[in-house]
This record gives sequence, C-alpha cells and structure tokens, in this order.
Amino acid sequence: MLVQACRLRVSPFTGTASRIASKSIISVRQAPRALCRRRTCVRAMASAEKVPLPELLAVAKKAAEAGAEVVMGALDKPRNIQFKGATDLVTETDKASEEAVLNVLRSSFPSHAVLGEEGGVSGDTSSEYLWCVDPLDGTTNFTHNYPAFAVSVGVLRRSMPVAGCVVEFTGGPHVWVTRTFAAHRNGGATCNGKPISVSTVKEVNRSLLITGFGYEHDEPWSANMELFKELTDVSQGVRRLGAASIDLCHVAMGIAEAYWEYRLKPWDVTAGVIILEEAGGRVTTMDGLPYSVFSRSLLATNDALHAPLLEYTEPKTRRLIAQGLDLSPWFIPKGYNVHTGPQL
Repeated sequence: MLVQACRLRVSPFTGTASRIASKSIISVRQAPRALCRRRTCVRAMASAEKVPLPELLAVAKKAAEAGAEVVMGALDKPRNIQFKGATDLVTETDKASEEAVLNVLRSSFPSHAVLGEEGGVSGDTSSEYLWCVDPLDGTTNFTHNYPAFAVSVGVLRRSMPVAGCVVEFTGGPHVWVTRTFAAHRNGGATCNGKPISVSTVKEVNRSLLITGFGYEHDEPWSANMELFKELTDVSQGVRRLGAASIDLCHVAMGIAEAYWEYRLKPWDVTAGVIILEEAGGRVTTMDGLPYSVFSRSLLATNDALHAPLLEYTEPKTRRLIAQGLDLSPWFIPKGYNVHTGPQL
C-alpha cells in the first residue's frame, strides 16, 4: 500500500495554507518516520475531505441542542449581566452555551475552524469548513424574558452556507418551549422535522416585513430608520424582534415575507441563510449584489418580493457607499480562503 506525502506551510491566523505534494511515493512501512521528518499534512489532507451534508447537519443539530439545553436551564433564574458596549449585553449563559456548542463541534470535527460570537476564532482556519456560532442570539431579549432568542449553529464550506440549525425559544416565563429549524444544501428546510417554505405573497401591500437595528446610531441606523418609515407606510407592518437568526427563520416558514438589516455578523446569519434558501427564499446585499455571510448588509425575501423591496433598499445603500461608508466584507478569519474551488 502506497501513500503520497506532502509538505504543508500554514499560518492558521495570518495566512492561507500552502500544500506541496512530494514527488516521491513512499510505502506505509516507511511512512511514519518519513512523514514526521518531512512535516507532512496527513491531518490537513483529511480535513480537506468533503463531509457529507447530512453529517454536517446532524452535528449542527447536536451542537445547537447542547447550547439550547444550557439556555433552557438558565431561564426564569437571576441573570449575571455584563456589558460589551453601552447597550450590548453578554451573560454567563452566552458563554456557557457557546462552550457546550464548541465541545460538540471540536469532538466531531477537530480540524475544522470555528467563529464564535463570544470566543472568536479557533481551530484550523486553513480548513474548508468554518462553523459560525451564536450561542444566544437575542441576549437582550433573554435578559428581559422576552420570547425572541435562539441558539444558532451554521457551517460554511468555502464561504457558502451548507448546513445549519436554529433552536428558537418561544412561550414566555414558566411556559418556555422551543422549535428547531434545520436545513442542509439541496435538502430542504424543516421546523421540528416538518417541511417549511416561504410565503407566496407577491405584493408589498400584502406583506409583513422584519428589520433590525444595530447598537451604533450612525448613518446606517438613520438610513434604516428611513426604510422602516417608508415600508411601514406601504406594507401591513414592519416588525423588529432583535434576533437575526429568528428573523430569517420566520421568513423561511412563511409567517413574514422579508427581512433586511445592516452590519450583521457571520454568526448572526449563517444558519438562518441556509434555512431560508432551502425554504425557497432569496438573499442578496441590500444593493442587490451576491450575498456572503461576511457582507455588511442583507436583504432576505420570499423571492417574489425581492425586486420590489430592492427598489427601497438599493438607493439608500448606494447613497451610504457614495458617502464613504465601508460596507465591504468583514469578520473573515485570517487564513480562511473564501474563494477556492467548487462549493459543493
């Protein structure tokens, strides 16, 4: 039995991996010493192997459910709240939930990279796979016992969302329940195991819309406030729940027609985007460009309303760019390659 050796030059947090195949073929008997001596990339080669989509989804579900168990155990109890900013909160539950999620991901795919809201980047960023984790999306809602928060776990392969799970908490104090949204690429989307799809509404004046506002009250916040006013006037209403993963899932299950927001992070949207797309929805930037989870604006719709809503969001977004606002991709881990090879 023969195996091809290769050398790996990689800086996980400062650059991409460079893999060079050796011209020589060595026997398995010779392999251990030779591979060690030549700093081979046997593990890196294994990490580059394509993981079946159902397997990725199964792990996403297991991880999200592990985080949700932590959150459920903290409900209706006193909170230990800290501030990341003037109004941006974090609790012990955020951190404990993320640790529970990461334990599942690390044990299942130790060579994959992870981007968590609380813990940042970990793992091998030269991997094709990047897990994006929001251990408690809607922390402010959680601290107030307002039933609009979730655990969100999604995975990218070469920057494309390929599987994700969102466990949403509903009900309220003393009657908390959850529902689980899940999807993998080309596999459809489900809620509690039942297929879901976007709505068929084609007119803005028959639509229910969702948006969100960041913590910084600056130019994008003002532009979105204008959109909120304009679209409230022409639709059946605009809701603001405060949890992007839930917003995307609500569009995916057809109880709202569209959702838009500026400056979302990869952990906010990765799981929700694949769920929405597999439910028949469409996602672009707010000026109509192809969407990446690293984009700084998002318009997600039932597809039928995408073009009509772009008539509202595109001019506002182009104006911001013309004024010098940076809406280029962000939060891409150093070393993570977002532009290589086929996606699936």
